[in-house]
Amino acid sequence: MSTVITTNVGVYAPGADVTAQAATPVVARTFVAIVADRPAGGNIQVGPAAAAGRTCGVARNDATAGGLTVLARGNSRVVRVTTSGAVAAFAEVQVGTGGTAITKTSGVAVGYALTSAASGTDAEISLY
Repeated sequence: MSTVITTNVGVYAPGADVTAQAATPVVARTFVAIVADRPAGGNIQVGPAAAAGRTCGVARNDATAGGLTVLARGNSRVVRVTTSGAVAAFAEVQVGTGGTAITKTSGVAVGYALTSAASGTDAEISLY
């Protein structure tokens, strides 16, 4: 007879939204990154993603420091992200100032645009 292993090692399912605590204020429809370790029994700590850096998702709602925000995340998931420069449809994007999306230059590619967008408007981004 075989032994059944019942230990669940999963924490989050791929593409599932995650509730996070804002370590600093975050704005809806911008990229966020993990900025501190999770406190015991708490949520992951996020803030605006650094320009040209990696992300852990897109904030679905505004949150003040200490408040909660829901992160939209997952490979190939399409989300609306505010831009801080013109973005052409199908252009790869990276994080710009304040967690906005800009056309990729030398930063980490975090997705590509399904739609074009003028600076300061929302683009539909397929996340990597």
